[in-house]
Amino acid sequence: GLLSRLQTSASTARTLSSSKSFSQNIPSCLWKLGRLNHVAIAVPDLEKAQSLYKDVLGAQVSETVALPEHGVYTVFVELGNTKLELLHPLGEKSPIASFLQKNKTGGMHHICIEVDDIEAAMTELKKKKIRILSEEPKIGAHGKPVIFLHPKDCHGVLVELEQA
Repeated sequence: GLLSRLQTSASTARTLSSSKSFSQNIPSCLWKLGRLNHVAIAVPDLEKAQSLYKDVLGAQVSETVALPEHGVYTVFVELGNTKLELLHPLGEKSPIASFLQKNKTGGMHHICIEVDDIEAAMTELKKKKIRILSEEPKIGAHGKPVIFLHPKDCHGVLVELEQA
């Protein structure tokens, strides 16, 4: 019954917490995953979104920057431990324009995680059959190389990796 399931769960939890480390089951990589750099949010009205975070919530908000190579305007909202990136379409072929066609009010677009060696990460991820959405890294909003991993290979989340 319920009591035996709870006892089994407690026993499993004790075993997991007393094991040396979860990482001993993870194969070592030639590159390391770093901190969460930002969460990107696609917005249909960039000025309204900037105003929400700056005027209503009191956050420090950057100026708008155009990134033509990525087809977006970006604004960063400082949160102390990470950032939000507000994305708005730049041009008709913008990936954000197509995202907003499906999500009229906007929404979470991707997460960005830093890596210590983006080239090694690309090589290893390709070997592990994770699709990368470009052949080579592109320069991202922070002036550093970035790549995007296919959401279907990452449990429905578009993941951006950025060179730390």
